[in-house]
Amino acid sequence: MSEKLRVGILGATGMVGQRYITLLADHPWFEVVLVAASPRSAGKTYEQAVAGRWKLEDPVPDAVKDLVVLDVNQVSEIAAQVDFVFSAVSMSKDEIKKIEEEYAKAEIPVVSNNSAHRWTPDVPMIVPEINPDHSDVIKYQQERLGTSRGFIAVKPNCSIQSYAPALSAWKKFEPTQVIATTYQAISGAGKNFDDAPEILNNVIPYIGGEEEKSEREPMKIWGKVDPQKKEIVPAASPVITSQCLRVPVLYGHTAAVFVNFEEQPSKEELIQALESYSGVPQELKLPSAPKQFIQYLTEDDRPQVRYDVNFEHGMGISIGRLRPDKIFDWKFVGLSHNTARGAAGGAILCAELLKAQGYITTK
Repeated sequence: MSEKLRVGILGATGMVGQRYITLLADHPWFEVVLVAASPRSAGKTYEQAVAGRWKLEDPVPDAVKDLVVLDVNQVSEIAAQVDFVFSAVSMSKDEIKKIEEEYAKAEIPVVSNNSAHRWTPDVPMIVPEINPDHSDVIKYQQERLGTSRGFIAVKPNCSIQSYAPALSAWKKFEPTQVIATTYQAISGAGKNFDDAPEILNNVIPYIGGEEEKSEREPMKIWGKVDPQKKEIVPAASPVITSQCLRVPVLYGHTAAVFVNFEEQPSKEELIQALESYSGVPQELKLPSAPKQFIQYLTEDDRPQVRYDVNFEHGMGISIGRLRPDKIFDWKFVGLSHNTARGAAGGAILCAELLKAQGYITTK
């Protein structure tokens, strides 16, 4: 019998769910034993449910083709068969909040790709290299939910991965003000070029809710767990303002960023801080952790999606074009893979961290 943790994928037929399926195909710790989706997919095999809807270059893994899709609303039936779940359900925020709490109350850890619980004060929003200690808030969440094993943890918005890691590496220089403009791939909307004809030869200067997420979510990541309040208190600085655009790229979110610092670091100090930055995932050698979290590229025309989006299997961050600015102190360009580090891969790394910390266990 396999000693791997038994995993269920909620929302398994969507694009992020499909990415979970492919990334977990040969995972050393986790095994997908259950897939769930909307009632219209329930009762079909996974292969049947994604027929004509499979959006990834890799084929459907053989191990999941014949799994029968369950209705995601069958909480007790699903909870009986898994050790934990990844959530990528496509519902309204209120519906997502409700169903993720139902799973947690059924004593199932939930690692979510969704935004619904990102601002629930006692739900950790984790980038494992940046704020692994935020898992300390889980005990307060369990106290609120009345659970001993179940809880919810979330990963942050995909686009902030292209600049928040750099700012985290520069924390000692005290960044105070940030302008971040993101150029976001269509897969971030769950689409490819076949079902997004509106993006061809076009740039769309609006992505609903994205700018608020880009400005607020890093503040929670940089915040602190307050034992008195039993929640995460967001950081007060730096102040971030952003604009978010959809561009005709399949994978990869690019950010053009301007930053002011309280201290006055040199370019050499900033680059050294990027290249040496690592965290608990690297120390523990977690299965999905990149060996090098952030790379700095010296060429004038890098990072580029074409060459750099798959750095460290899409789990690393690429930074380039760091140079002084006439108004701000410095400016740079960042790039991250939005469905690997930014979505399913980031959540899998989060689950690996939570397992290593003892929060996700076998039943």
